[in-house]
Amino acid sequence: MTVGIVGLGLIGGSFARAFKEFTDYTVLGRDISSKAFYAAKLVDAIDGELTEKNIGECDLILVSLYPEKTVEFIEENAAEFKKGALVIDCCGVKRYVCERLLPVAEKNGFVFLGGHPMAGTQNWGFEYSRSSMFKNASMIITCFEKLDITELERIKKIFLEVGFARIQFSTPEEHDRIIALTSQLAHVVSNAYVKSPTAKKRMGFSAGSYRDMTRVADLNDEMWTELFLENRDYLSEEIDTLVKNLKKYSKALKDNDAKALQALLIEGKENKREDR
Repeated sequence: MTVGIVGLGLIGGSFARAFKEFTDYTVLGRDISSKAFYAAKLVDAIDGELTEKNIGECDLILVSLYPEKTVEFIEENAAEFKKGALVIDCCGVKRYVCERLLPVAEKNGFVFLGGHPMAGTQNWGFEYSRSSMFKNASMIITCFEKLDITELERIKKIFLEVGFARIQFSTPEEHDRIIALTSQLAHVVSNAYVKSPTAKKRMGFSAGSYRDMTRVADLNDEMWTELFLENRDYLSEEIDTLVKNLKKYSKALKDNDAKALQALLIEGKENKREDR
């Protein structure tokens, strides 16, 4: 099988490395950055360049770009894809890309799936990619309703081969609603948390809790701005819920109400235990 990977950053680069290490697939890659492309070629993460001439040879194309660039690339190259090829995006939002690209796929005779690998780090770029990135992670697949069980099993096999422990099938709407909490809100909170003036005085006073809370504050601002805005309805709803809950803690403290404060802490503790 021939795999084309568009975007050789953290996720695309990790897919390239994983396919080369764990499968016998031919991997072709492309990136707007010549540095990323040649770095991938130098470490044998790809077999060659993905071009307009050979893109029609790919059985699977993974597009690991920001949402708007993903839509733009697939729309511009749709006519060149092999008929029946599997085209999967790796964006952190699904409604936007699926709404735009499902009609394009149907018109041009290829299969489009919305994908989201639940893996990554606070860093970005090919230099941080690794073949083990997806070990024991979950791969979310959306827009799969028209595929039969045989095709779904083939897709599942492809992602299990590169380390994923679970393939989670979802709708674009469900994905975006849940990811607003599990991923996007966490980045907002971490980024806002470090803005406290007290953070500048933390040296010698911080340990694991501070590191955990601030790990994703140093984020790719361009990418996350686009992701947040594409999911602004669900994300703003989660932010409002968090603010509402935080106000309860603040009130209990200001009222010196130990009973209310402990009740809030117990409630949160029990919710966490139910989440395990």
